[in-house]
Amino acid sequence: MKVIKLNNTMTTPMVHLDAEKNIFQIIGASIPENANHFYDPILDWIEEYGKKANKKTVFDLNYKYFNTSSSKLILDLLLILKKIYDAGNDVLVRWHYEESDEDMKESGEDYQDIIKIPFEFVEFEDED
Repeated sequence: MKVIKLNNTMTTPMVHLDAEKNIFQIIGASIPENANHFYDPILDWIEEYGKKANKKTVFDLNYKYFNTSSSKLILDLLLILKKIYDAGNDVLVRWHYEESDEDMKESGEDYQDIIKIPFEFVEFEDED
């Protein structure tokens, strides 16, 4: 599979998806004007990856902020990971959040309640 590596911008997160190296990361703010345009290739990649998923997939999500349209597509991403998990693969979502950002932690908990796959919550110190 080809690697997806996108640098972050003012409105989109950094994305690094590399099945061979077992790297699955989305980091930064997600407030694109057209969230579908940004996320569709990512969702397609994960769908394709799911056909021959690694024995263990650890997906790191580290959002500083996301808008409403992104939240729906994050849910779509997690639903694809659930399909991979339901197919018998080991899947873990690591949800990163700043220690003072209760809203982001709660967003992850809400997704976990909906998706019902293993989540690990990773708190880190606020950036100044």
